Amino acid sequence: MAHKKFAVSPGFEEGGSLFKPEQLAMLGSIVGEDAKIELTTFKQLYIEMDESRMEDAQAQLRLVGLDIQPAGFFTKNLIACNFCRGAADAGLDLAKQLDQAIAGKEVPSPLKIGYAGCALGTSEPLLKDISVVKMNKVYDVYVGGEAKGIKARLGELFVSGISEDQVIPLVTRLITVFQERGKKKEKFSKFVERVSKGELYKLTGHE
Repeated sequence: MAHKKFAVSPGFEEGGSLFKPEQLAMLGSIVGEDAKIELTTFKQLYIEMDESRMEDAQAQLRLVGLDIQPAGFFTKNLIACNFCRGAADAGLDLAKQLDQAIAGKEVPSPLKIGYAGCALGTSEPLLKDISVVKMNKVYDVYVGGEAKGIKARLGELFVSGISEDQVIPLVTRLITVFQERGKKKEKFSKFVERVSKGELYKLTGHE
């Protein structure tokens, strides 16, 4: 019996990206006792289950409001803060749109993208590969964060003070550049170091 993995996330509401108790209860009953559920560090659950039942299970999970994405070398769902300043001030609508724009894209190495609705950065955005931080009415974008290993480091400021309508085009362009120029299994932080921020500015139109 062949098993295969996929990823599940809860989507966004004011208060953050949180699984509801009824969703978790339904998750267990839908995937069955023989499935394995792995808690990841990027707010997704990995489900490993019988491949022959997977399509039907995914359809049922979507009905209870869960988002389904591929597991592996793909962009992950947006890792966001809890929007403690309120939906409008923290940019919840933009976060939802950004999540839809970035999740599930095939990339050379798994890509984690963070979002924080204010400078407090409770979602630890600077430890993500790409991160967006709302600064009052404008946004800063950082690149190259690395949370794991002895060479862990904070992301570097890439662009500062851009408008809301510039955020998604810039982040998706960074993903595209990584897809086109990244080496297989190359971490995004290493990619930024190899290509250089100066070249990334040119490739994303931010010279």
